[in-house]
Amino acid sequence: MFGHDNDQHNDNTQGMPAVPEPVVNDILASPVPSITPEPPSQTPVSSAPTSDDLANLPAPAGIVGNDDLLDIKQQALQQLTPLVGHLDQTPEEKFRTTMMMIQGADNQSLIKEAYAAAELISDEKAKAQALLDIVNEINYFTQHQANAG
Repeated sequence: MFGHDNDQHNDNTQGMPAVPEPVVNDILASPVPSITPEPPSQTPVSSAPTSDDLANLPAPAGIVGNDDLLDIKQQALQQLTPLVGHLDQTPEEKFRTTMMMIQGADNQSLIKEAYAAAELISDEKAKAQALLDIVNEINYFTQHQANAG
């Protein structure tokens, strides 16, 4: 009734083609190939390279050494100094950029510019932090000069 004329194959395979029994039996009876692991390599393990060995290796292509990075940084800071006035920045952004330049190049000649930018910051909390950063930078430079002389 209702399209179920043959109840002997009522096993959730409706709509799927029937697989002949000999094919199913062949699949179930076929052996599963075993996988045997390969024996471990007998290649002797050499000792780890020493720090001298590593220091003498050439840098891989595309890798820049610390000295090269510092040179690039100095060049970028030198090029940035006259251009920084062209940036469209808020007083707080200008202060942060100037402080980065001061710290990046140990350039105390930019302290006045950083102070001028700090004075223009309208948010009292940000202004207080900026002025504190100026004082800390001045302390750094004056202590550094006192220790050097």
